[in-house]
Amino acid sequence: MAPVQAATPLPAETSVVIVGGGIIGAATAFYLSENGIPNVLCEKGEIAAEQSSRNWGWCRTIGREPREIPLSQLSLSLWRGLNEKLGVDTGFRPTGSMYLSATQAQFAADLAWLERVRGHQLNIRTLSSAALQDMLPASPQAWAGALHAPDDGRAEPGLAAQAIAAGAAARGTTVLTRCAVRAVETKGGRIASVITERGPIRCENVVVAGGAWSRLFLGNLGIDLPQLRVLASVLRTTPLENGPEIATKTLNFSFRRRLDKGYTVATAGTTISQITPDTFRQFGRFMPSLRGYWRALRFRVDGSFLEELRTPRRWQPDAVTPFERTRILDPKPSQAILSRTIRDLRAAFPVFDTVSVAGTWGGMIDVTPDSGPILDALPGTPGLYVATGFSGHGFGIGPGAGHAMAALVSGRTPSVDLKPFSYARFF
Repeated sequence: MAPVQAATPLPAETSVVIVGGGIIGAATAFYLSENGIPNVLCEKGEIAAEQSSRNWGWCRTIGREPREIPLSQLSLSLWRGLNEKLGVDTGFRPTGSMYLSATQAQFAADLAWLERVRGHQLNIRTLSSAALQDMLPASPQAWAGALHAPDDGRAEPGLAAQAIAAGAAARGTTVLTRCAVRAVETKGGRIASVITERGPIRCENVVVAGGAWSRLFLGNLGIDLPQLRVLASVLRTTPLENGPEIATKTLNFSFRRRLDKGYTVATAGTTISQITPDTFRQFGRFMPSLRGYWRALRFRVDGSFLEELRTPRRWQPDAVTPFERTRILDPKPSQAILSRTIRDLRAAFPVFDTVSVAGTWGGMIDVTPDSGPILDALPGTPGLYVATGFSGHGFGIGPGAGHAMAALVSGRTPSVDLKPFSYARFF
C-alpha cells in the first residue's frame, strides 16, 4: 500500500504522544483513537520501516510462552476483523501454522509444551508422520510428527502496520513521520510535554514503543531499560504455484506463504548478536538466558561496536539526536545463514527447487533478558509508559499489545493481565 500520509502542522497539544511508528505504536494509536482519546504518533523515519516490516509475518498462538498466550489469543481475535474494520488488506489469512519435528526428541519437547498450556484451551492438534503426507509437499525427510494450530494465521508485514496507522489517522490520530522525539519534559513530577525536532507538543502521557531504539531513548531520561539488539536475516522467494498454505517451522527453517505466492523464509535457529559496549554493560542481566540460547546465537564484532561507542547516550532537547542521524535502521543480513536456510528448505521439500531467492534483508530485534516484552507504566514518572522488548514476537501480538496499552494509558483495565510484562520484574 502507499505510505501513510503524515500530518504537516505540528499540533500544540494532545493527550498521548506515542514514540515509534512500528506495529505496536500504530496499534496503540489506533485503539486510543477508537476510544476517542486524542493522540499523536511520532516516527523518526517512516511508518513500519524497521522490524515491523521485516519479520516473518506469523500471527500465532502455537509455541508461545504461557504468559504470552492470552495476548496472542486477543491479537488473533483482532486480526480476524482488521481487514473489514480498516477497509484495506493487511494480508491476514487464517491459514493455520505448524511446528514440524524432524526427531522424536524434538516432537517430545513440543508435546511437553502443549501439556504446559492445556489450561489456555488452544485449538492445537498433534499430527502423526502419516497425517503430514496429506498436508505438506512430498519430502524425503521422515518427519516424527507435528503440532498444528488451524486457527492461527499470517499477515503481510509490508502492509499491516501501515494499514493500522492509516486507520488510526482516519479516526483522529495525528501521524508525524520524519519527526523524532528528542526529549520528554515533566512538570510537578509528571509528563508535561515532548520536544520533537519540529517543536514541542504538550501532553499528559507518553508511550515509548521505539523497538530497538527504546533503550537509547529512555537512557536519556535516566531510565535503565534492560534490552539488547539481535540481527535476524530473512529472504523471500519467487512465486510458487499451488505451494503449501500453512506457515511451517522446523528447527532449521521456516516458511510463510505471501500474497504474491512467494514465500518468506528464515530460521529461528540462528541469530547474530553484534558485540557492542551495551553487550558488556548488560552482560550480567543476559547471562542466565544465554545459557539457553547459546547454540542459536552467533557473536560478531563489526563496525557497530565503534558506531555505538560514538553514539551519544545523553543529549539536550535542542541537539540533533541519534534518531535523526539514522532515520531507518537497515542492517545487512547474513548471506551465510540465508544460504544454509534455503538449502535446508530445498533438501526437505524439493518443490522449492523451482523457486529463486528474490530478495534478502536484515532486521534488528529488541530483546529482553527473559525474551518477553515490557508493557507497563514506568515508575517515578506518572504518565510515562513503555511497550517494547518483544524479542521477535511482536508482529503477531501487535494488535493485542496496542489494545492493552491503549486501555492502560486511558485508565481502563486491559482485557489481558499485563503483570507478566512488568518493568519491575528485571529489578
